Amino acid sequence: MKASEIRKMPPEERERKLLELRMELAKLRMQSRVGTLTNTSRIRNVRRDIARILTVMREEAKAGKTVVAEEVAGEEASEGSAGVEAKQ
Repeated sequence: MKASEIRKMPPEERERKLLELRMELAKLRMQSRVGTLTNTSRIRNVRRDIARILTVMREEAKAGKTVVAEEVAGEEASEGSAGVEAKQ
C-alpha cells in the first residue's frame, strides 16, 4: 500500500483499514509464536502499512490544527489589542 493510495481514502476507510491491519498483525504474531507462520516478511509489511496510515492521519491532523491555531492566535491578538486600548 502506497501513501498516495492512503491519502485518497476517506478518513472512515482509513480507520477501518488500520483496525483491520492491527488485527492481522496480532494474528501473524500469534502464528509466529506457535510456529505456523510461513511468510515471515508479511509481519514487516503489515507494520509498515500501519505506520504509513498513522503518518498520513497525523499529517492531516497537524494540518488541521495549524489552521485552528492560526485562527485562535488571530482572535487572541485582536482581543489583546482591545484590552490595551481599554486600559489607556
